[in-house]
Amino acid sequence: MERRTIGATALDVGAIGLGCMPMSWAYSRSEQRGDRSLRTVHAALDAGVSLLDTADMYGPFTNELLVGRALKERRADAFVSTKCGLLVGDQHVVANGRPGYVRRACDASLRRLQTDVIDLYQLHRADPEVPVEETWGAMAELVSAGKVRALGLCAVGARSARRGAAGAGRDGYEGTIRQLERVQQVFPVAAVEAELSVWSQEALAQLLPWCAARGVGFLAAMPLGNGYLTGTLTPGSGFERDDPRARHPRFTAEMMAANQPLVAGLRRVAARHGADVTPAQVALAWVLGRGPHIVPVPGAKRERWAVENARAAGLRLTAEDLAEIAGLPAPRGSWD
Repeated sequence: MERRTIGATALDVGAIGLGCMPMSWAYSRSEQRGDRSLRTVHAALDAGVSLLDTADMYGPFTNELLVGRALKERRADAFVSTKCGLLVGDQHVVANGRPGYVRRACDASLRRLQTDVIDLYQLHRADPEVPVEETWGAMAELVSAGKVRALGLCAVGARSARRGAAGAGRDGYEGTIRQLERVQQVFPVAAVEAELSVWSQEALAQLLPWCAARGVGFLAAMPLGNGYLTGTLTPGSGFERDDPRARHPRFTAEMMAANQPLVAGLRRVAARHGADVTPAQVALAWVLGRGPHIVPVPGAKRERWAVENARAAGLRLTAEDLAEIAGLPAPRGSWD
């Protein structure tokens, strides 16, 4: 698999990562099976994936424990990214950026992950009651202590800026960029994680260029549009109550049907590359093509999908393919 680096730290990773969150957090609980998820992680590593993306809040804690089971056997094969800064309570999530908490959270993550060092430690969300410089300073101390190799920041995106809408040309990430400018004065940012996909291109306007200009890696979250761009979701089929897509304005039956031209376009592109190429692989190849510093991090619960996603690194889209994708209709949601 093609190799890429995370920021100026030159941390080596595969071109495609694995988002471990769906294995034990947020998506349908009936599909969360530990042994199957462990096999999925191993299948991804076997396919050349190295970046495993998790967080202490996923579960909470169970996702890191799952990843730790894989790392116990294959630490040398993996690049581990985890996050701190959010605490999960009963029906709510709160930010905590106090330096003491950051230190304790890191030690706890190291234990769950069964490793001596975290390759990329990300701040999930800044605490509005704590200056972000204080939180980042505590994270920088973890690098000095040898517990962490590099630091990253998860962007807080704005869905109000829409491709083709009046807000096009701005990406709604102004607040994140201001945070990045502040923490860069304390310790270098190695990577930013933010949503980027064929149907969510807001980061292209400002956030992605900011990263490229500074040698900062970009982890593309939700590159398959929460599963929609795979073409495997049927409009009107519904989601389990605990699945966030059940409340997402792009996943109503009406909007899923309205956005079918997007999937149809990806299918047409895939067909030009062979019967074994899927819309999901086209969507991932498109994200990879946005820049050499980008690593898509699609989530996967099954071995089949993890391996399929990894193979997207070998797909090269033509000028004709890119023109067709660029000409697809703007995605719609119930807010439109």
